[in-house]
Amino acid sequence: MKTRKLTLLALLSAIALTIFMVEAQLPALVPVPGIKLGLANIVTVFTVFALGPGEGAAVLAVRIFLGAVFAGNFSTIFYSSAGGLCAIGVTILLRRILTKKQLWVAGCLGAVAHSLGQMAMAIALTGTPSLAVYLPVMIAASIVTGAFTGLCAQLLVNRGKLWKIISK
Repeated sequence: MKTRKLTLLALLSAIALTIFMVEAQLPALVPVPGIKLGLANIVTVFTVFALGPGEGAAVLAVRIFLGAVFAGNFSTIFYSSAGGLCAIGVTILLRRILTKKQLWVAGCLGAVAHSLGQMAMAIALTGTPSLAVYLPVMIAASIVTGAFTGLCAQLLVNRGKLWKIISK
């Protein structure tokens, strides 16, 4: 891997981690537990579409691991990993069929997949299938927040040639 590309991935990972940590300090926007904007996912979706699926997965993995370490709550790595794995899988699959003007769709569907993955992990860890009652609320919030993060990533990807020059 070229030094320039490795440096870019480290920078994107640092940006995603910083956004994640800042968002973790903000008060909840809605009075529903567990719902947040997921602004760090802007960086993940951007990376998948601008640089490639492997690069996006690497940035996500670094953010999940370091986010758990820096937040001091290592048990969250199970939930974040399950949600992140589902979201990155969907995003990578959508990369093959979406145009650069449809990234918001990847944001929405990736966020829904993230919620499904987190819910599956919560049910598996707690042994409480009744948690699934909360899933419609999570999916509705995921569509709204995913649309926002997807639109932001779309704006960044479509901003021009800078990313192509840097990533070469």
